[in-house]
Amino acid sequence: MLTDALTTAPTGLTEALTLVDGLDDALVQGLARIDEERAAALESFAAAFAASPLGGRVADATGKIIAGTVTDEHLATLAGARTALLGAAHDALQTGLDTALGRARAPWEATAVSDPGQLLSGSRSWLRELAIAGWRGVDHDLAGGAAQAVQSLLAAPGSRRLAVLLDGFAAELRAAAPVATLPRIPVRRWADLWSRALLLSQDGFASSEAVPVDGRLVILGADLHEHPTVFRVQAHALLEVSDGTVRLVRTSVAAAKVDTISGPSAWRMLTAFPLLRGVLAEHRTVEVSGMALTPAGDLIWDESRATAGEPADPFAAARVRLGSALGAATPPLDRHPGVLAEPVLLEGYAHAEGAFDLGGGVTVALDLDRLPAAGPLTPALVAASTACLGLLRWDGRWLLQPLAVQALVRKKPVGAHGGDWALGPTEAKAAKAEAAAGTAVDVLRERAGRLLRK
Repeated sequence: MLTDALTTAPTGLTEALTLVDGLDDALVQGLARIDEERAAALESFAAAFAASPLGGRVADATGKIIAGTVTDEHLATLAGARTALLGAAHDALQTGLDTALGRARAPWEATAVSDPGQLLSGSRSWLRELAIAGWRGVDHDLAGGAAQAVQSLLAAPGSRRLAVLLDGFAAELRAAAPVATLPRIPVRRWADLWSRALLLSQDGFASSEAVPVDGRLVILGADLHEHPTVFRVQAHALLEVSDGTVRLVRTSVAAAKVDTISGPSAWRMLTAFPLLRGVLAEHRTVEVSGMALTPAGDLIWDESRATAGEPADPFAAARVRLGSALGAATPPLDRHPGVLAEPVLLEGYAHAEGAFDLGGGVTVALDLDRLPAAGPLTPALVAASTACLGLLRWDGRWLLQPLAVQALVRKKPVGAHGGDWALGPTEAKAAKAEAAAGTAVDVLRERAGRLLRK
């Protein structure tokens, strides 16, 4: 049952995360400064792999690093072992949830692809310098050392994923430099970014290609991500294909913006996607033809391959189809507890402070910090809800991020979905504020156009 999965941690989960914390702490101080405490943590980390195929390589790498020798091969081994340990934690959590939900999941299939080795050497060199210095040793010069590698990688289409990752990571480090003065360091996040970048910097990293699909898309809910310079919509949906299979998929679109554009007016930045905005606001299905789908369940949105269909109630679709939907495979680098986001439908719950009471003393905490300013969902509506479509996420415990709710407000049924304001706010106060903000958007667009014409 779902309540069991929410309350029972997989065996060994705490121990696995503790081992990762020990390695991450060594990266904070730098691998050039391994004291007795951190040496013991690295030895414990290596011991966890003793009975695995990685055992010999991890023991050799940690031993050499403790002795003062840090090579690219040693670091790649550490990054791979760390990713494998977090991947095991991810798999245990996901398997428990899938079992409770009765959800089947597709296997991951990948083929090795050849990477431009000469270009990758620059990124490996910078990542090695970071590991040796440690996060507390990062200054502006070291943070800026990625620039040349990023420029080289951007020139090759096949390496742009790594280029964007390195660029973003370096930007975070530059903004925090000198890191030694920071009161708090994002230890897990920076270690995650470092490990992923290092693995992507290896030759022949496994990948998999997207394939074209036809079918009927029923959107369950929209997760809105607003950054000072980017607005992104990620829709979670059911894809019904011709053989009768129903798949869980995601599709995303994004646009650049400035930080003065926020809230409902951010939707104005997605003018290149009128069809998606329309189906989100009007709760319509989408007929897709030849749209690319990755093995990870990401439908690469292409409006030329989509047609708006009939209206559909996401809650009705979830009640009928969500339970039997096939979950997507998880790519190797995404096997991490922090990326879990499983669509669920909850009903028949009671309300507790900042949580839903599922009965039997089991509660699931609500991730209300993720409620978007660009949609109608509010903590009050969530608290009044009788049904909720959301994403179960893991952050040391299971949290529910609401995407849509059905509620009774003044004894009248009300529905609120994250994408309801895709064509503009439907609530009077928000519409008035958005109209004023829209003027600023129009002015900025006009000025940008004038600059481009010069």
